[in-house]
Amino acid sequence: MKYVQVFLLCVWSFHACGQVSPIVKFIDKTILNADMLVNIDSFGTIYSIDGDTFIKTQGTQNIYFSSIQLGNITSANVFNPLKFPVFYENFNTVVILDNRLAEITRVNFNDLTPFRLVTKISAGFDNAIWIYNQNTQQMELFDYLNRKTRIKSLPISGEVISIASNFNFCFVLTNKALITYNYLGNVVSKIPVSGFMAVNEFNDNLILRKNNHLYFKRANSIELQPLKLPELLINQFFVTDETLYIYDGEILHRFHLKLN
Repeated sequence: MKYVQVFLLCVWSFHACGQVSPIVKFIDKTILNADMLVNIDSFGTIYSIDGDTFIKTQGTQNIYFSSIQLGNITSANVFNPLKFPVFYENFNTVVILDNRLAEITRVNFNDLTPFRLVTKISAGFDNAIWIYNQNTQQMELFDYLNRKTRIKSLPISGEVISIASNFNFCFVLTNKALITYNYLGNVVSKIPVSGFMAVNEFNDNLILRKNNHLYFKRANSIELQPLKLPELLINQFFVTDETLYIYDGEILHRFHLKLN
């Protein structure tokens, strides 16, 4: 297995050689009022969180979801436009919403056996979400309709800081490494890193944050390339259709991200 990993690292290193950093060009900036910006999709729909309320904004129309019993929202994911998982860490609960923000189902992990202490979530394929179970220190692909785990990873060494995913992969950022899992729960790559605070995914590429700096990682590469940006306070960031969005808590900054 070690020889396979070494071979893969050599392949990734070969692809990384000679790669030119993406070109970042400022587009504009606008005022935005939100506690947390979740995403902006290809149609300009804004998904945000204000305390205990998840908001979908289309033009001048807002749609809201909130749960008085569950309180403030920890995070939400809108990768799947028809099924949005909304996470309430304080209550160890995930609520799945449809595209009109109507509740499909909710999972209270306190009520399930075996008990799972969930601290991170992200979207999965079909009727599943990726969760990090702090009790076992494992990633699980959890089927929220059948209330069971489809697959689980081996225990993860180190503190899990941030996760991101698409239908094929789950990317786990720890204080020691950036780990990529496939949809079967197998480790595809493991890159030693330190000091990074968040990771986001687009088309299998990654953007990572370290303090107020962003780094770009191409799919199938181990190289982290710093993005040339003006000095900004970075609260949330993501990429949609070659547009890099950075939200500083008051101003939404847009940049064109050109991959060479």
